[in-house]
Amino acid sequence: MMIRHAVIERSVFLLLILTLITVAIGGLVEIVPLFTIETTIERVGGVRPYSPLELAGRDIYTREGCYLCHSQQIRPFRDEVERYGHYSLAAESMYDHPFQWGSERTGPDLARVGGKYSNEWHIAHMENPRDVVPESIMPGYSFLATRELDPNAITPHLRANRVVGVPYTDAMIAAGPADFRTQADPNADNTGLLKRYPGAMAVGSGAGVTELDALIAYLQVLGTEVKFRDVAPEALRQ
Repeated sequence: MMIRHAVIERSVFLLLILTLITVAIGGLVEIVPLFTIETTIERVGGVRPYSPLELAGRDIYTREGCYLCHSQQIRPFRDEVERYGHYSLAAESMYDHPFQWGSERTGPDLARVGGKYSNEWHIAHMENPRDVVPESIMPGYSFLATRELDPNAITPHLRANRVVGVPYTDAMIAAGPADFRTQADPNADNTGLLKRYPGAMAVGSGAGVTELDALIAYLQVLGTEVKFRDVAPEALRQ
């Protein structure tokens, strides 16, 4: 056996061919089974594309590196489910580019943070985290409240997301800037916004749209779309 192995090691071309064959077999073993199932994403209702303001907030979340300390992946372990809620489903990240799953947690997982705290709590937390969580080591992000966003800048972003598969319609894209402003104004008529993006939470004061407004809008939608009490067990096993 050692002699045969030595022959392979001495021949670059033989080693290359055998390596390619091994990799090909391994790839087929992993890929072929996927063609025997209809989808790898659970069939659950409620998941929708991000609203324009939530989408902008997600960009800020990524830009500031929040994902480096906060994962959005609740694993199917008892201790995690008891602390954070139902384990994460692939369907919840189907419109994320890229998704925010991960394994590193310096802070708590945020997969189910939506609606857990009020907008005012998030504002205080971003201003000075230790005002609401004394043991926090998170830096403050008060500067986000001073940076205003241009609602019209969201239009090309919506179009780019549609290119990669997010089902934004022409009507959604056309209404993007208006929906952007509406969600940041609690006093605005949000009928159209909620029709296009059910459950979109109003944030801000209506006096301009800041990066903080967008970030809070994103945080408030996390984990709120799938109503697990209405999900049949069969759907989670697909």
